[in-house]
Amino acid sequence: MTAIDTRFVPRALRVIRPVPGLDIIAHIALLLVIIFAFLAAFGPLLAPHDPNLVDLSRSYWGPEPGHPLGYDQQGRDIFSRLLHGARSSFLGPLVIVVAATTAGMTLAIVGAWCKGWIDAALAGILDSSLAFPGLLLAVMVVAIVGPGLEATVIALALAYTPYMARVVRSAAIAEISKDYVAAARVQGFSAFAICLRHVIPNILPIVLGQAVLTVAWATVDIAGLSYLGLGIQPPAADWGIMLANGQAGVLQGYPMEAVSAGLCLIIAICSISILGERITRRAEVTAA
Repeated sequence: MTAIDTRFVPRALRVIRPVPGLDIIAHIALLLVIIFAFLAAFGPLLAPHDPNLVDLSRSYWGPEPGHPLGYDQQGRDIFSRLLHGARSSFLGPLVIVVAATTAGMTLAIVGAWCKGWIDAALAGILDSSLAFPGLLLAVMVVAIVGPGLEATVIALALAYTPYMARVVRSAAIAEISKDYVAAARVQGFSAFAICLRHVIPNILPIVLGQAVLTVAWATVDIAGLSYLGLGIQPPAADWGIMLANGQAGVLQGYPMEAVSAGLCLIIAICSISILGERITRRAEVTAA
């Protein structure tokens, strides 16, 4: 891996210590993810204008002081809408992955510990679920329940649970088969205590890498559903909605809304994917 030479890092930034085992590309990705997380948490507070303030007299106006990205078709400030859209576009996938990881880890560890018909039944159910596309499940749930962020989060969390469970199950089976687990059982420790204190912490790096990758996939799916009008609904600010609304501007020679939202999605997804891939690779090397 390429080490970071602190001689070429500004003195003010040298207080930020590099993460051991991650190369320079992974550190850049980590920095971008932190920035997007910050914007998701505090973006609405930093937005200089009301993202839903309509002023048709400024439709498709270009950048001007206080409005660095100009205005959309309805005369709304694009920069403010980007900052507000970061919350649903970034925190929504995070909620999905936390729910899917928790459910998948629970099912996988129960199956790996119990073995026998319980493990076979859970593995069969999870493998069957993998044959059903997650995005199609989300569309079906939204069609039944109605569009909105809550329905999208629930549907995608259910869809991603089998993927997380499959990864955790493989790691858990390998960990539970180790000698220290057998020794702990002989000493009288309960299954819950052994899994909570030993098994889960030891497989956590692999789970974390897969979870970070799943955040990238969930970001794509949420943006796609919003783009199709099945996720977050207008006039809410969301990057997928901004992509859909920006199509008309692209055709009329005002691409700023679509380009800015698209660039934010591309940078966020690529950064999360790179970081997740590096974490997974590092975990595999450590486990080997």
